[in-house]
Amino acid sequence: MSDDGSESATAGIHSRQAAWLLLTEYTQSPSLLKHALAVESCMTACGEAEAARLGWTGPAARNAIERYRVTGLLHDFDYEKYPTPEEHPFVGNRILAERGWPEEVREAILGHARYSGVARKTHLARALFACDELAGFLTAVSLVKPSRSIFEVDVAGVRKKMKDKAFARAVSREDIVVGARELETDLDEHIGRCIAAMRRDAAALGLDGAGSGS
Repeated sequence: MSDDGSESATAGIHSRQAAWLLLTEYTQSPSLLKHALAVESCMTACGEAEAARLGWTGPAARNAIERYRVTGLLHDFDYEKYPTPEEHPFVGNRILAERGWPEEVREAILGHARYSGVARKTHLARALFACDELAGFLTAVSLVKPSRSIFEVDVAGVRKKMKDKAFARAVSREDIVVGARELETDLDEHIGRCIAAMRRDAAALGLDGAGSGS
């Protein structure tokens, strides 16, 4: 993924490409794939913000951001085949361990499920928890817009929809709020960052309005 000619640690077994291949090996559902991509977008933005906060540049920053990206992509990769709380994300974690994925990634994925009992000790784990439900909610908000576009979504509108208990009932508002708190980030700032990230990848997410017919 590097653009400076250094193949480096972002290539190979733990790369974004490897994560995508594993995701698509286990997941065929278009909606689940788009959710994975949406969480990846938000996680990338969190990784970029954290790298900037820590003053990382060059390969250190790129490798850190790649870690956030692959964690976002893989967080639900086992869900289609193993959807029950007894299976997900535990089966996926075993598969990741067998294939040599880093413990930090596996621990973060376990931690995004509250019922796993795994504490979110790292910024990576806290970011995944903060991005998962929010990415789904932002997608839902986008899809009820006339253009079905993330470009019509703003922070104020999202906060208003969060108060509407009848809207996107499956999305935990509590997880969104707790996630931002665990990141020690203002909720509006976190929402805004994820909106911007999903706008950046709007075409891949199917949220650019191109298919709205408007």
